[in-house]
Order: sequence, then structure tokens, then C-alpha cells
Amino acid sequence: MIIREATKGLKGIIRIPGDKSVSHRAVMLGSIAEGITAIDGFLMGQDCISTINCFRKMGVKIDVDKTRNRVVVYGKGLYGLKPPEQVLDVGNSGTTIRLLLGILAGQPFTAEITGDDSIKRRPMARVTKPLKLMGAEIYGRDDANLAPLKIKGGRLKGIDYKSPVASAQVKSCLLLAGLYAEGETKVTEPAKSRDHTERMLEHFGCPVTVEGNTVKVRRVDSFTAADIVVPGDFSSAAFFIVAATLIPDSHIIIEEVGINPTRTGLLDVLYRMGAKIRLRNKRVKNNEPVADIEVVSSKLKSTEIGGEIIPRLIDEIPILSVAAAFAEGTTVIKDAAELKVKESNRLSAMAAELNKLGGEVTETDDGLIIKGRKQLHSAEVESHNDHRIAMAMSVAGLKARGETVIKGSECVSVSFPGYFSILQKHI
Repeated sequence: MIIREATKGLKGIIRIPGDKSVSHRAVMLGSIAEGITAIDGFLMGQDCISTINCFRKMGVKIDVDKTRNRVVVYGKGLYGLKPPEQVLDVGNSGTTIRLLLGILAGQPFTAEITGDDSIKRRPMARVTKPLKLMGAEIYGRDDANLAPLKIKGGRLKGIDYKSPVASAQVKSCLLLAGLYAEGETKVTEPAKSRDHTERMLEHFGCPVTVEGNTVKVRRVDSFTAADIVVPGDFSSAAFFIVAATLIPDSHIIIEEVGINPTRTGLLDVLYRMGAKIRLRNKRVKNNEPVADIEVVSSKLKSTEIGGEIIPRLIDEIPILSVAAAFAEGTTVIKDAAELKVKESNRLSAMAAELNKLGGEVTETDDGLIIKGRKQLHSAEVESHNDHRIAMAMSVAGLKARGETVIKGSECVSVSFPGYFSILQKHI
């Protein structure tokens, strides 16, 4: 993909695809609910399609209407899934493999699950270890830390688990397993991670108790299907928010975006940096807060980012790094070592690619030090087969002189099909 320097600002009203996290969870809970779940605004990205394909292999009927972004799931109940005759392939989706392991742990059958080369390198012990404590049998490379994995489900018992990382995937996996476990399942995190699972469990009628950074569930015999309207994905909106902030004479409104407070740390940081962003028309849809986001171009100043805000913007650090590359002063990002085990090592990837454009970025053990520049120059950069790196570099390319070439840009289809065409439409 070739990105040319923007000669005018971003303008207009933008609609973005549905939230990836909500789309995944709607299919999963819909599949083990009693009845029919209609999901509108579903994200038709490769990751979410992987979730659909896995449940189809376990006997769940799922209708997909890509023209209307609508999915209908015919739930089989908590124990209605069938043993898959084939290996469950999650593709590039870390959410699918980690959350699905929680559901498989409660099933009375054995299943095998794998993914692409990236998934096979990502650490799974963070979920397989506590699932074993609950009673599941899990086998795989490096003591079940690396996919492919084989899991034999069965009778589970609730545990009181203190997670060493603030991870929505870990928490969600154990909460889903907790629906099948005798007694109470309790998960405590060092900081609060995104809470889409808790909100959706409540929407489906499953009791959830939240006390600070601790979430508790109990075993349920069944729960009833509930329709879902998926809000726009804040992590996808983030690229347009930063682009409109950086490019002079921009004024956009991004409609129907999820503003779940566990996801919007980027806004808090950009406000500190001097961004002009306003939330309009706030409302709530199926237990998720939604708003229209208005952005006007502005000049940014540097800041320091770390601590408890990191889980609230973990997916936005690549695009936040681009904002920092053009801010006045030096921005420090710390406590973000989790980015080393995403689709790519996002810390080293962003440092390497921004530096190719003439940036001044230094990677640290757990973050980045970014010295702001008024201008960058074009170059050929790599996506690292990571959708968020590719989109972040496209925004950097809009601010760099000349033409920036992004190699491997097709990976953006994982989370944002049509991203580049929407971006070009509004410039």
C-alpha cells in the first residue's frame, strides 16, 4: 500500500466497523445460550470469522449476512456443543483461542485447537495454567504454553485466581469456564482490564459480581439468548482520531463508537497532550456505552504514559506512538511489556518503523522513548504482519513527506476490512 502525504485535512462523518471484542463474545455466548441471538453491526474481519468457523465445527448453526453485517447464532446451550471432527483453527486470533479454551474446559469431550504461525508463538500458559487448576486436562508444547493444544474438558471447580497480568483474555477465559464450574470462580487482576465479557454476561442474564479489580461468577444451568447491537470499534476509531488530530484543517465525526471506559485510555492521554476531542450523543446499547466522537486538528505536547492506564490503551499504543512522534517534547511510554507478545513485538516494531521515517524512538525493556519531530520523511516500512502496526504506519505516512510504502498491508483485514478506502475517502 502506498500512502501519500496529506495535502488537506480529514473531513466528514465516518462510520467504522463493529467492535472486535464484542463481536467475538457475542458469537461465543450466543452459541452456548438457549435460543437465537441476532448480532447486528458484526465485524466481518478475519479474526471474528475464525470464531464463527470454530463454533460451526462444533455443530452450531450460524447465518452470516455480510452485506448487512448481521450474524444469527442458533444457540445449542451450555452442553449442546458437539465434539469437533477437525482441529479448531483460530487463524490469527488470540481472543478466539484464549476465550474458547475457557468454554472447551467445561465440555465433556476432547478438542484440538491451533492457529497461524503468530498464534503458535504467543504464550498460552496464562490461561492453560489456571484452567488446569480448575480441572481441565490440557496438553501442548512447552507444558501447554504453546499451540497446538489438546484440551479434555470435564467437571470443573471454581478457583480464586490472582492473575499476574491485567488481561481481558485471561479474565474472560476463566469467567467462561466459571459458568461450568462448581462453586464460585473469582478472578483478581493487578489493574482493571476491558470488561466486555462481564457486561455481556449480564446482558445474557448471567449473574456477575464486580468489586474493584475482582470479578466473580458462579455455575449456571442455562441462560437465554439475547440480541446484540455491536458498537463501532474504538480501537479502529483510534487511527482516525489521531490522524485528524495531527493533520491540519481536519474536522471529523466518527459515529456510533463504543466508549467503554476500560477501552478509552487513549482519549485521556490525548486530552493531556492537548487534543481537541468531544464526545457527543452519549447513550447505552446492550450494556455498552456509545457516543459520536468529534475531532478537530490540534498541536500536541509530550507526556508520560504508564501504570494503570496501560490496560485501557494497550491496543492503541502503536497509534499513540505516532501521535507522540509529532508532539512537542519527549514522550515516555512504560509498563507496556505486554506489547512484546501481541501479533508482533509491537514495541520493537514501532521503534524500527518510525525510525525509518526519520523518527527518534528508543525501545526500552517495557516501553518506548519518543522524541517528537515536526516532520518525517517517506520510506518503505513493514507491517510485521500486524494489523495495528500497518494502520499506525499509514497515519504516520500521511504526515511524512512524499510517498510511504507499507509492505504486508493486507493484514489490516483482520480487524478493519476496507480501512484504506475509508481513509482515502475522507482526505
